[in-house]
Parts: sequence; structure tokens; C-alpha cells
Amino acid sequence: MWRTNLRVLAVVLGTLGLYTLIANKIPQVQSEVPQEMALGADVTPEQLVAAGERVFAGAGGCTACHGLGTRAPNLLTDDRGSGLIGERCGRREPGKTCKQYLFESLDAPGAVVVPGFQPIMPAVTRQLPASQVWAVIAYLESQGGTVDVTASDIPAAAPSPGAGGQVSGAGGLAGGSTDPLAISRGGGCVGCHKIGAEGGAVGPDLSRIGARQTATQIRTSILDPDARITPGFENFKGIMPKTFGNQLTAAQLEALVQFLAARK
Repeated sequence: MWRTNLRVLAVVLGTLGLYTLIANKIPQVQSEVPQEMALGADVTPEQLVAAGERVFAGAGGCTACHGLGTRAPNLLTDDRGSGLIGERCGRREPGKTCKQYLFESLDAPGAVVVPGFQPIMPAVTRQLPASQVWAVIAYLESQGGTVDVTASDIPAAAPSPGAGGQVSGAGGLAGGSTDPLAISRGGGCVGCHKIGAEGGAVGPDLSRIGARQTATQIRTSILDPDARITPGFENFKGIMPKTFGNQLTAAQLEALVQFLAARK
């Protein structure tokens, strides 16, 4: 009897070991959670710049377009002889300071499009908390210019449950609404994708996406947008944020998936 039990135990342990090995080989989708930063009234320009650099290279996904100088202006080095972004930002729009221009570029990127580039940038202020937005502005100003962003520019965030009292990005889109259209607007989806009569033409038209993709494929495209690129949009790989898996609640994600899957 003990031999039989030993064999059963060996099979169970072997099976668990095999599945553990397989699980560790599966690539995991990594997303940075956009969170309100704890930037107090005594925050220094150096702290703002350091925080903005982390967002620019991480959760903001900015380097996907702005680090190459091909799909969007290069914000890391001199751009076609016009100087660093901190130098040239104050010359972009007459009557606007560098800080004002940079905020407009993140809030309404279609207002002024640099010649030679397409209006493909989504409204970043819909995707990142205000603290991160202003930290990025400080970081960009520091590239050849003077940082004049202060704590007074950052609106106070209403606290919600979360580690350390920070406001988590999870479920923050559209105030937690499960209305698919509210989610698509809050997440900036319609800035690039057309849904019915609303939206842009930067990304694939989602008006009849359910006729082309299953719910599973749509869900994957939201959580890991670079996993499958629609033919004809290869040059836009990397533009769609990879943070929706952390920004949306499970209910919001499923509501959006089912809404899109039903559009046939």
C-alpha cells in the first residue's frame, strides 16, 4: 500500500514541477501602474525632474515615439538642429511659455503638430495622474532649459484606498464607470481609434472589430498591444500604452471587451 501511495505522490510532485517549469517560461506582460506621486509643497526642482525622468522612460511610454525622432520629435537630444526640448519649447507658440506649451502638448497634442509629423499622440492627461504629467514637464524643461514647475502647479489628488495613501491608477479611468464609451473616452482610446462616428484615424478602426477578432484577441490587444499588430499599422507599434491592465478594473476590462466584440 505504501508503495502505491509513494508512486501517487511522485506523480503529483512531478506534475507540479512540470507545470511550474512551464509557467516560468511563459513571458509575462509587465505594466507600470500610473500612480499619484507623493510630491509635497516642499518638492524641489531636482525631485520633480528625477520623477519625470522615471515616468518618461517607464509608465508614460514616451520613449516609444519621442526617443527616435522618426514618429515624433526627439525629446532626448537635439531635434534636427532646433536644440534640446527645454530650449525650443518656448519658441513653439507665440505668447506661450515653455511650461504652457508642454502642458498643451500633453493635454491637447493635436493643437500644434510639429511639421513633418502626424497627429498620432493621445491626450496624456487622460492616461497619467496630474503629478506624473507635471513631473514629465519638469523633466523636459530640464533638457536645456529652466525648470519652473512647482508644487503649486500640481492639483491636489483626492485620496482613495491604496498603499501608502497613494491614488492607484487601477480603476481610475472614467471614475470607475463600466460604460464602454466612457471608458474609451477616459482612456484616450478615441484619440486614435474610430468607434462608430467618434474617434481618430491613427489606429485601426474599431467600429466592426468584433467581425475581425474574438473577445480573447481583443482582450489581449488591450493588455499587450504589441502582441499582435494589425497589418498596415506596423509603423505605429509601441504607441499604444501598456498600462491598461493596471488602470482598468476587471469589470471595466470585461465591459469594454464585450462591447467591442459585439461590434460586427
